[in-house]
Amino acid sequence: MAVNWERIRFLYRSDVGRIDGATWRVGARLLAAVLVTFTAPWIVLAPYTEHDLAKSPLWVPMTALAYAYLMFYALVLLLVSISFVNLSAKRFRDLGRPAPLVLAGLLPFCAFLTGAAHWLQPRVAEAMPRWQVYPFDAALMAVAVWTVVELGLRETRAPS
Repeated sequence: MAVNWERIRFLYRSDVGRIDGATWRVGARLLAAVLVTFTAPWIVLAPYTEHDLAKSPLWVPMTALAYAYLMFYALVLLLVSISFVNLSAKRFRDLGRPAPLVLAGLLPFCAFLTGAAHWLQPRVAEAMPRWQVYPFDAALMAVAVWTVVELGLRETRAPS
């Protein structure tokens, strides 16, 4: 199966153009696959980022590897988010929604806020109880469901 680089460039590199729901679903699935592929190693390596100098030496190879992967993973997250915004903006434009870039950026924005809340809470547990993370989770789930329904299941609007 040959890769159509022009099609990939059109879908992910720019927000210009329009796409239908089926194309959005295929494009979003590809981005989700990339995200899962790079998230799985992070889940394995994340515990190694807890490094206490009182209990272990300054240089721990697994901690260094975990932080090196974290930098790479952050870059992947940013690229996937940008690609998702471009893909979704095309679909919102096809549906005739105002401000397609703003709407397209809503899911990645909520995902980054939720990730930040989950990262921050254990580090400031005395000031931020665990229950304060749950509204972020609920907002992310609501926006994710709305995005899938809106972009993946709605019919294309009639051309005007």
